[in-house]
Amino acid sequence: MSDKEELKNTNINILQKIQSELKAPKGQRNNFGNYNYRSAEDILDAVKPILAKYEVSLLASDEIVEIKDRVYIRTTVGLIKDGQSFANACAYAREPETKKGMDEAQITGSSASYSSKRALGNLLCISDSSLDPDATNTHGASKPTKTKTQTNKVQKDILDDDWI
Repeated sequence: MSDKEELKNTNINILQKIQSELKAPKGQRNNFGNYNYRSAEDILDAVKPILAKYEVSLLASDEIVEIKDRVYIRTTVGLIKDGQSFANACAYAREPETKKGMDEAQITGSSASYSSKRALGNLLCISDSSLDPDATNTHGASKPTKTKTQTNKVQKDILDDDWI
């Protein structure tokens, strides 16, 4: 095995250890939606001691991108050991055109925060025990549920289209 392959295997082992040791609690509360959630800051607070243990640095960058006349924030996060990047992930969050009570800077900032949270979650394999409340919260409005027939049709369509 070459030195480069050995280093890659070692870094992948470190990534696996970081992912398995990380416990990022849902330290925030949305009283309006009645759910707990974790922020990017919660994730960073939890992972910093583990990164120090393995002498790994985490870098993050945001970029504003336009896709089909909509503005998105793309966050890329990566891990670096001994000056070499060995793992990275990215995530996007779309800026709403308007958001009541927020100026443009706050809209961009909230999108960047959400994108950072998702990129960190992707890199560090953070899984919510339930669906993402930010994406699924109806704030009290009920959503129609799928019937068994509708679910079976979707499953059939997936199988028919060779998705699997």
